[in-house]
Amino acid sequence: MEVKLEPSWKEALQEEFDKEYFTQLAEFVRTEYTQGIVYPPPKFVFRAFELTPFEKVKVVILGQDPYHGVGQANGLCFAVNEGVTLPPSLQNIYKEIESDIGSAPHRAGDLERWAAQGVLLLNATLTVRAKLAGSHQNKGWEQFTDAAIAALSEKRDGLVFILWGNYAKAKGAHIDRTKHLVIESAHPSPFSAYNGFFGSKPFSKTNEYLEKHGKEPITWL
Repeated sequence: MEVKLEPSWKEALQEEFDKEYFTQLAEFVRTEYTQGIVYPPPKFVFRAFELTPFEKVKVVILGQDPYHGVGQANGLCFAVNEGVTLPPSLQNIYKEIESDIGSAPHRAGDLERWAAQGVLLLNATLTVRAKLAGSHQNKGWEQFTDAAIAALSEKRDGLVFILWGNYAKAKGAHIDRTKHLVIESAHPSPFSAYNGFFGSKPFSKTNEYLEKHGKEPITWL
């Protein structure tokens, strides 16, 4: 697996590439792509980093696994390719935006428009075998994405980390909350959205914080 990271991210995470876990991870992923169907396509594995350079990050939204269905995963957490039916979690995210912001968002599957504004849409695991959720967990991706979160927490100031669900909350446990805003709630999944996601207003809270710190708010619509 050739690592073609956006230059600022490659610099921030350079130490990871020389570690044994990453060498093993790269070999595992390379083998998986040659022996079966793996999502997202190789060119999209590091798409979240490509679209949102290290110094441009203003907001981090954490997901878990890429979608494992045909044509869904595109390298951005919670997003799917255009023309693909919106997953239930993304539908609920749009419902909360409309309730929170007061305007109906453009219900596109791809969230590139957010990434371009500085929203890092980061899954904990960056690849998955087709139709096998969680198949690439505990292979090294989590350590790599932990390093990305740690670098942002340490080297940047005034970021917003949005953690939906217990998995994301655990992954973000070491974020420095003295210099960043951490917004936590239930996951937007239909199984938990009514237990604290709906009505949590993460989008307006994010923009209020960004404006308070002299940054352009995110256009969520």
